[in-house]
Amino acid sequence: MIPPRLKYTSGALKVLDQRLLPDKVHYLTARDGAQTAAAIKDMALRGAPLIGCAAAFGFAMELRRLAPKNSAQLAAAAKKAADQLKAARPTAVALFYAADRMRDKALAFAAANPGAYGPAQRKALGAMLDREARLVTAEDEAACLAMGRHGAKLLPKNCVIMTHCNAGALATMGIGTAVGVITEGRKAGKVRHAYSCETRPYLQGARLTIWELMRDGVPSELITDNMAAHIIKTCGVNAIVVGADRIASNGDTANKIGTYALAVIAKYHRIPFYVAAPTPTIDLKARDGGDIIIEERSCEEVTYVKGNRIAPKGVKVRHPAFDVTPASLITALITEKGVIKPVSRAGISRQLAK
Repeated sequence: MIPPRLKYTSGALKVLDQRLLPDKVHYLTARDGAQTAAAIKDMALRGAPLIGCAAAFGFAMELRRLAPKNSAQLAAAAKKAADQLKAARPTAVALFYAADRMRDKALAFAAANPGAYGPAQRKALGAMLDREARLVTAEDEAACLAMGRHGAKLLPKNCVIMTHCNAGALATMGIGTAVGVITEGRKAGKVRHAYSCETRPYLQGARLTIWELMRDGVPSELITDNMAAHIIKTCGVNAIVVGADRIASNGDTANKIGTYALAVIAKYHRIPFYVAAPTPTIDLKARDGGDIIIEERSCEEVTYVKGNRIAPKGVKVRHPAFDVTPASLITALITEKGVIKPVSRAGISRQLAK
């Protein structure tokens, strides 16, 4: 079993520190919005759906800490708390979705309860925000299971599948998105073998995904990122499935750096390339991939591995954490509402209207 990623009680959020996995299972504690945002920014927790769930709890804790004395203070605090959380990372749209959803709930409470607040109103506000944060989590759990089942139906018998980064249980509060497709496919007797790319430079595939696959009993092997094309060509890989941090309204998809290259390789070898992501990952404000902000992270994450320097001192470094895969290279989007195929603006609009 994968350890709980988040454990919440009013006023405290226990966060599984994924920077220490697989060597150590350790929880850090966040007690307000700033500490939750720091855990997100510092990669103690990661994965778009999980970031969204954590942000919802962080918002609830921040509003409880601020204890607004009237509706005007509540409205101002709600906007400030949401902005603080959204600033933690710029690419994962689930973070923005959850923070804005919690903000809107707080603003609705303020509108429905004008005037001064005493202990009773603040208690009611806290309880309402806790319920909403738990609902965000419950929806993620249900969405993951639905995506896993929809995706498993797409896989051929004796499937040899490849994935990149970590889109498993550790990236969500459920069974995962892309890895959920693999594990559900294995339960259905379809997945024969899985390959996990290591995912430089943060090694989510090496530290997290292969760990999950092994714990779930999926026959699997870890490969370095630059082995992918060779393995696809020589080892019978007949499907690739990845997650997503943001999907534009036309289907262009931002995911961990290296995803675009896999999609190009899949196109050449004529194998399906699937993206599994819940519908809140779809950003209707982004017309295409050019509207998606690509996060640039620390140079040290490239030049150091677990505290050991692997590159010359003073080296110049680029570290875009994500890339964008054009919709034309994606065989289908696997969502909790069903499969979108072909991937297009019209197809996405029809699916979201359901």
